[in-house]
Amino acid sequence: MKYWGFTKFRELQEEIIKSVDEDGKDALGLLPTGGGKSIIFQVPALLNEGFCLVITPLIALMKDQVENLKTKKIKAAAIYSGQTKHEIDIILNNAVYGAYKFLYVSPERLATDLFLTRLPDMKINLLAIDEAHCISQWGYDFRPAYLQIAEIRKYLPDIPVLALTATATKDVVIDIQNRLNFKEKNVFRKSFERKNLVYLVREVEDKMRYLLKIVNSINGSGIIYVRNRKKTKEVTAFLQKNRIGADYYHAGIENKLKDHKQNSWKLGKTRIIVSTNAFGMGIDKADVRFVIHMDLPDSLEAYYQEAGRAGRDGKQAFAVLLYHASDEGKLKKRIQTNFPEKEFIKRVYEALGNYYQLPIGAGKGRMLDFRISDFASKFKLPILQTYSALKLLGNEGYLELSEEFFSFSKIMFIAQQKDLYKFQVENKKFDPFIKLLLRTYEGIFTNYVNIDEEFIARKARSKTELVFDYLQKLNQLNVIKYIPKRKLPFIFYTEERLEEKNLRISKENYEIRKDNYLKRINSVLNYASSHNKCRSQILLAYFDDKDSSRCGQCDVCRRRNELELSKYEFDIILENIKPKLLEEELSMEELINSCKFLENKLFKVISWLTENDKIILTEKNKYKWKVELS
Repeated sequence: MKYWGFTKFRELQEEIIKSVDEDGKDALGLLPTGGGKSIIFQVPALLNEGFCLVITPLIALMKDQVENLKTKKIKAAAIYSGQTKHEIDIILNNAVYGAYKFLYVSPERLATDLFLTRLPDMKINLLAIDEAHCISQWGYDFRPAYLQIAEIRKYLPDIPVLALTATATKDVVIDIQNRLNFKEKNVFRKSFERKNLVYLVREVEDKMRYLLKIVNSINGSGIIYVRNRKKTKEVTAFLQKNRIGADYYHAGIENKLKDHKQNSWKLGKTRIIVSTNAFGMGIDKADVRFVIHMDLPDSLEAYYQEAGRAGRDGKQAFAVLLYHASDEGKLKKRIQTNFPEKEFIKRVYEALGNYYQLPIGAGKGRMLDFRISDFASKFKLPILQTYSALKLLGNEGYLELSEEFFSFSKIMFIAQQKDLYKFQVENKKFDPFIKLLLRTYEGIFTNYVNIDEEFIARKARSKTELVFDYLQKLNQLNVIKYIPKRKLPFIFYTEERLEEKNLRISKENYEIRKDNYLKRINSVLNYASSHNKCRSQILLAYFDDKDSSRCGQCDVCRRRNELELSKYEFDIILENIKPKLLEEELSMEELINSCKFLENKLFKVISWLTENDKIILTEKNKYKWKVELS
């Protein structure tokens, strides 16, 4: 109540907290999007001495959570790719001395000497792993860096592990626990069923026209997901032309503009946000009435997460997938894009070394600004396959590609206070500027703090260029450490540059992942093209809930409801005739004799099953159940 304003826990939250806090057990929590995962590790961490170490791969979400905790007066910090050695050093030293209740760390930073040498001196009370499916090669977003977490456990033998994810199949659930060295199996699973969410698939040729029909028929705010950045602008322009309040969003937009777009949508000033899959993580808007996918997603895990951002207030909402037969070819083309040939991957690696003029054996630990469009153009490489090749090289541990497009400028005073006073006396022109920094920013002697040069210039009634100049000079004079803001992603070499002949692309990171990817897109195609099974049941079965009931409200269920049969009547007839038709072929007369108590409604069920390709009429004018090949 003190920090979050809630008077009671949501379903399973309290049980998971007690399992790790009171019983000291490792636990895996499977909670759908919006299920309140953060509170589950934040509560036990605050109840106990020491701090919670949180592993998460999402830098933007990490930053958001740290800022949210700080607004609640809870001390937190984060370590991720792109920070300088000095920044990380300061944060780790502060962690050793108990300065935080939460330390967020990206998985890539776990195995560094800088982190491991401090780890034994840290008082950690809980190890929390967010997006835990990333540790499994069967998961849709496998990240090899997560495998290092098991090594961390050797330093923390008595500390419980809390793994959390919104999406995991049966194989992934088992794999997560094995790879994290759970002392015993301990899974808390919340049903993935969303009774207030209506799943609809619309097979249409003119998607834009149908999109307009949907947004004009459903009141309230919504999200429209598209495949690429160009399309976010095209769909937004189309909606605006039709007098619908919309804005676009993608990863390439600077943070300030991102924040403005997000806030405008969250406050209801913008009705619809059109985005790539970059939008949604950590954005908690309860009254989203619809989520529309214009393109097929790569997996049902991704679709379930994105669709699940609708209707978090418990009121009816709609998840609509617009589909056309031609989408199958587009989806399968992504296999070549996401998994380019191994020779191409090696070619990209070689080109990258030449791009930076790195000799063989050099480069380890170097962080280099990277503009993929410039790199691809210079070496005449297709940009999408190049991006995939760099991600696959990252999976092998050779390098990291950061997609962080913006980070704030940061400063920290490194001069001791008595030395700083002496410097101010001896350098009077800097004195007012130093005093302004000290008045404006707290904790500036113990931590790096984000600064805004334009804001400082306004307060000083000066030009921004002069603020930059003063900051750079104070940095040169060793009064402060100044890290200017970045507007580019970067490449970080985790290993020295190798000769091309020594580069290895493993079966686990290539063939197995490619095979898993193919299975996932086939599951998406099955969901989109199916006309005879409840949409909710398809999704739930994918997540191993085989005993769910029909939702009664998706497009498939609505078509069945048009038969003017109750669910009970339909199921009774189905249960009666299906086993018989699986065993032998039967005529209509024989079927009627086996189901006389609902004879007048049997014809409707037979007709529906035939139209939906569940049963077929043979040349002998008999019916048989169509056996689906797995």
